Amino acid sequence: MTGPSPNPDLSDDVQRDYEEARRILDQSPRGAAALLRLAVEKVCIELGAEGGTIDQRIASLVSKGLPEEVQQALDAVRVIGNEAVHPGQVDIRDDRDTASKLFELVNFIAFDRLTRPKQIASMYSMIPEGKRKAIDARNAKARNSE
Repeated sequence: MTGPSPNPDLSDDVQRDYEEARRILDQSPRGAAALLRLAVEKVCIELGAEGGTIDQRIASLVSKGLPEEVQQALDAVRVIGNEAVHPGQVDIRDDRDTASKLFELVNFIAFDRLTRPKQIASMYSMIPEGKRKAIDARNAKARNSE
């Protein structure tokens, strides 16, 4: 296998596509890019994106406050993965390096959208309940005064 291991917070379904992409990267960078594009589409759905196409799903996440760098990572995997299977301007048929970088982008997306929130929630849950209630009250007051 080549390419970095998948982020463990990716769902089993997404990890299967990711691992398949790792297995074929050396033989078919184009196939690996297409599988990673599929993985990203599944991640968008798992994040609650709406829409019938991956482009619409990314737009849905953007409308919900998705950071620009995550949007750019999603779109890079989307466009390069699409171009890999459809005639277009990007030809990665023999470009293993570009395909390899897509693995890093998928893991970045997973870290930002899945791992980091999980880590923060874990630490936040260590705050005593009374203190969390006081924080919630403070935040509700701040939201109402806007």
